Amino acid sequence: MREYNWKSFKDLIFRNPAVVNQDPHVDIGDENTERGNWASKREYILSTIGYAVGLGNIWRFPYLAYKNGGGAFLIPYFVMLVVNGIPLFFLESAFGQFCSQGPINVWRAVPILQGVGVGMVMVTLIVSIYYNVIIAYSLYYMFASFQSPLPWASCLSLPESNCSTMPKGYCNVSGVSETNRSQENSTCPSSPSEQYWDRQALQRSSGLDETGPVVWHLALCLLLSSLIVAAALIRGIKSSGKVVYFTATFPYVVILILLIRGVTLEGAIDGIEFYIGSQSNLTKLTEAQVWKDAATQTFYSLSIGWGGVITLASYNNFHNNIFKDAFVVTLTNAGTSVLAGFAIFSILGHMAHTQKVPIEEVVKAEFGLAFIAYPDALSKLPAAPLWSILFFFMLLTVGLDSQFAGIEVITTCLLDAFPQIFKSKRALLTIAICSVLYLLGLPCVTRAGIYWVTLIDGYVASWVLLFLSLLEIIGVCYIYGGNRFIKDIEMMIGKKSFFFWLWWRACWFFLTPCLIVVILIWSLVSLETPSYSGVKFPGWGLALGWCMTVFVLLWVPIVAVYKLMRAEGSLWKRLKSLCSPAEEWHPYLDVHRGDRYSEQRFHLRMSHKTEPEANVNVISSSWL
Repeated sequence: MREYNWKSFKDLIFRNPAVVNQDPHVDIGDENTERGNWASKREYILSTIGYAVGLGNIWRFPYLAYKNGGGAFLIPYFVMLVVNGIPLFFLESAFGQFCSQGPINVWRAVPILQGVGVGMVMVTLIVSIYYNVIIAYSLYYMFASFQSPLPWASCLSLPESNCSTMPKGYCNVSGVSETNRSQENSTCPSSPSEQYWDRQALQRSSGLDETGPVVWHLALCLLLSSLIVAAALIRGIKSSGKVVYFTATFPYVVILILLIRGVTLEGAIDGIEFYIGSQSNLTKLTEAQVWKDAATQTFYSLSIGWGGVITLASYNNFHNNIFKDAFVVTLTNAGTSVLAGFAIFSILGHMAHTQKVPIEEVVKAEFGLAFIAYPDALSKLPAAPLWSILFFFMLLTVGLDSQFAGIEVITTCLLDAFPQIFKSKRALLTIAICSVLYLLGLPCVTRAGIYWVTLIDGYVASWVLLFLSLLEIIGVCYIYGGNRFIKDIEMMIGKKSFFFWLWWRACWFFLTPCLIVVILIWSLVSLETPSYSGVKFPGWGLALGWCMTVFVLLWVPIVAVYKLMRAEGSLWKRLKSLCSPAEEWHPYLDVHRGDRYSEQRFHLRMSHKTEPEANVNVISSSWL
């Protein structure tokens, strides 16, 4: 018996030497004892849904639906979901799960494009800075909601304030633009909620040139947000996987509560009809802009091209059915957008009814909807503080889920790159990353902070993601090989028929990349200089925005050139070898590699002993 136990222990150690130095944040029962796995499939699904369902589902989708024909907008939206969203989400998820690596190391499949992975991490890093600030806004408004009446229910007595409770529909100046209303000499007064957002919450300056001091109540909320994120990720997916049981499900409870309350209000039906009912304008379907907006919303709402989908999937068990998961997450994401629209517009319809103004007067885009129009509507309800607390707590939890995945992208890439240094220091690494992001976020909580947030959003979380995703699908399907990638997926989920893969081949090889190219070209042609509330950015601010864009995209050629310089042989041989999978590209654990990848590794090792030309021939044959 003693011999058997010793033999079993010895076999275990020799089968996986990393057990000796096992990460304390990895459970004994994990399939991958080096990187760890999700404690359960539920935690992965909830984490991925929480990552995909972001603030854009709450404020951007309802506005786009209103702008593009109401219910008619659902037709192009779901068409783009099927053609663009689900195929890309499935591809990224399978890519990460197959090799159990983050968005940089997965590009061992196509080494010359490893800069795409670096670019994704840089996007996530920069976006995480301002996303943390938006969470801080939600925290501040949630704390401010513990007052009765709500502080934005009436005008504040502030110097040089131009505020009125009179609805905008009664403004006696015709044709007043949003730009004019934002200036001090405006003849059309702002609403109490606009005044509170600009003068109290943000203490907004006149422009990016006027930075002003740090707004300390926002800085403290930003600190609290950073502490919450660090605490939730202190053990990586082992701790965040438990937190998402609440943060990923609670928003649905709040949406349903707000929807039930909203539809019982007078005028709610007008808001719902405006959103998706009888006022839907089917003629909008003939406009190309509607289809472009639908494709863009599908793309961004699923967080494709950020590296988070790859990262979260990399902690799955190898044989997890990633195909079913992709459908569950993408359809849940789309359903959440539609459901949130009903909750939002039912209450906005009531607001338009009580103020006797068209609903167009109360519908705003993005920040205006979340922090001006909707809070204003909630302030008119009985028990207003309760509804306001629920709404902003929902924004908080939705934002935290996305931030969790963003930080995990950065942490995972560092752990994969330097496992010996960081494997036993995950908690310290997480705290360090959250601390750095807090310090980098301080300029975004100055009086010019909202301009910085808008600048980063306009130049980083924009067409840059389209470009990175285009390179991703080209790299996987045309360089690595779409048919080879399908065989990799079948190693995980089992053999499928030719007809099963027919649709995915059509999307990956043709429909999806063509659609991305069209959207990318259109986005560049119709590119507009970002501004906030009619305030334009100075030249140096726009230059800095372009510098951020270049900083993200420059990694693609830099890494490619670096690898070409390090490779051996002629330029053509170097290029061919870097367009072939590296020797390290395979399933993470030996037990999952099978004859296919074991044999490939054998040929690769043997080819290194022969001429470079033989090496190229052996590797090139693996494309098929």
